[in-house]
Amino acid sequence: MAVPIRTAVAGLCAGLVAALLTTVPARAEPHDRAWAVSASAHAPRARVSLDSTTGALSLAVSRGGRTVVEPSPVGIVTEQADLSQGLRFLHRKDRTIDERYRTKAGKRLDRRVRMNESRLSFATAAGARLDLVVRASADGVAYRYVLPAGHGDVLGETSAFNLPADAKAWLGTYRADNEGQFVQYTAASAPTGAYSDQALFATDGGYTLLAESDLTGAYSGARLTHEQGSGTYRIKLADERITADGGPLATPWRAMVTGDLATVTRSTFTDDLAPTSKVRDRSWIRPGTALWTWLAGGRPAGQSLTAQKAYVDYAAERGWPYEAVDAGWYFRSDAWDTTDPEWQTNSWMPELVEYARAKGVGIIVWIHQRDLDTAEERAQWLPTLERWGVKGVKIDFMDSEAQATLKWYDAILPETAAHHLLVNFHGSTIPKGIQRTWPHVMTLEGVAGEEKRTNTAAHLTTLPFTRNVIGSMDFTPGAFQRVGLRPNSDAAEVGLTVAYESGLQMFAGTPESYDARPLARAYFDQVPAAWDDTRLLAGQPGQEAVLARRSGDRWFLGGVYAGAARTAEVPLSLSPGRWLVETVQDGADGLVQDRRVMRGGDTFTVDITTNGGFAALACPWRPGVTTCYR
Repeated sequence: MAVPIRTAVAGLCAGLVAALLTTVPARAEPHDRAWAVSASAHAPRARVSLDSTTGALSLAVSRGGRTVVEPSPVGIVTEQADLSQGLRFLHRKDRTIDERYRTKAGKRLDRRVRMNESRLSFATAAGARLDLVVRASADGVAYRYVLPAGHGDVLGETSAFNLPADAKAWLGTYRADNEGQFVQYTAASAPTGAYSDQALFATDGGYTLLAESDLTGAYSGARLTHEQGSGTYRIKLADERITADGGPLATPWRAMVTGDLATVTRSTFTDDLAPTSKVRDRSWIRPGTALWTWLAGGRPAGQSLTAQKAYVDYAAERGWPYEAVDAGWYFRSDAWDTTDPEWQTNSWMPELVEYARAKGVGIIVWIHQRDLDTAEERAQWLPTLERWGVKGVKIDFMDSEAQATLKWYDAILPETAAHHLLVNFHGSTIPKGIQRTWPHVMTLEGVAGEEKRTNTAAHLTTLPFTRNVIGSMDFTPGAFQRVGLRPNSDAAEVGLTVAYESGLQMFAGTPESYDARPLARAYFDQVPAAWDDTRLLAGQPGQEAVLARRSGDRWFLGGVYAGAARTAEVPLSLSPGRWLVETVQDGADGLVQDRRVMRGGDTFTVDITTNGGFAALACPWRPGVTTCYR
């Protein structure tokens, strides 16, 4: 039975709440209570402390005895109680989590989860309850708050992360569409402002990526706020007040992906924290590469059946499984009502879908969120698209992580699954575990991608260590035609198709630009969109990123670099044995190919042009094998 909660603080004024949210507890003294949580002796270690004077909680993380996150405030404030101070310890309950699951997209399809969990229960003098649930694994530490029924609306969190002032930091300025560029600072020197919660720090204990998992409409999305000169990054929620439904509440996980750079890059920690799949039959979910037509032709192409058929023909010729039709295909001046018989008669989409189906190509269609924001609109659109045979939807312009928008996600996710529609979210939140729970979500934007005209090479080399760590990222590489609008070389653009993981890898170029670069086109023909394994071969955020991803017995390598031309040395950290390695790189007059036989563990060199890169394909070598291409 829940302990009755005193309502004396129900009338907390805004100033008092603000004061509570900026309280930073002191370091734990020897007489304070403390509890440790870790998966093993060599794994990240969380230490939760209760200040004996203030009754405030803090959490610190270390790895190998070295600092990862300094003691940082932990707490939440509701209209019923201030649960950031005045707490007393009740009891602790431990358990081990050992799970296996299989995904449809991501860094690797088969996953193993091993975590230790501690549930620490506290109460105020008035009897208000707070459970702090802490999980620790080999690659991260996370915590969440659990409140009993009747807790009232949430007014904010006191949660924050205290980093050493001189810790290197890679931060993206917060935007509602999560499309801020990543820039390097130190933890203290970053300008005052708001940042995306996908922030990366380098401390004595290694690299730490802050993240969030299991975010639903029961809560509100988080961002980080920071004041220049301080190493503290505080959690600020998208809503000033989170409406309670009267039942118990488990907040999203505040996650810290922790380890060396290879561990962080390879981590699936945020997926591992999320609930298991809610889609029983997943046989229809098929990741793949796609010819995307927006940067290839814009709105006029979307309005032309003739143009779209030509794109389908090209995708079929190349063996690319999908063609994506962007904005323009359903616009008309008077109505967008899919129940209107005239609209359905005049729409050429069913004809295109049938044309593509006959050629082995699936159609993905763009649609604005405002045309799906009510149950009535979804009941019109989604069955119609399924009946036509459309394979997926690219839903755009949510541009919010407020509770109301998250409730919309909660509604449309099961509905798209029920109608067997793959999903690509744009102008959206970032993955936050969504792809484990809803595996038909193939990818999400939430990134300053290929459409941006102000990207830097440093930003491109930071993404594999930040945004793409936490889930599929629809950057849309391959826009060779955007000369002068992208900061990288052609070979780097080819490498992005591997360096960046996406369950729907949308190629953003024109058929003419591919045909003018036959080596890039041939490589794109080989690239899958689902991987059996992922490894970081070399990297430093903002400077270089070389990733290897395995599909079957072949490894695909993608390298991107920022800065001056150089000869890069890349360890071929694959399995032992001999490998045929075929590399696409920049030459004096365009892309060139190099082919060599190497042993696993050898180091190979590749010439990199300014802000350049490369792509490679490696397969087991034996006498008679002359190419890895199939």
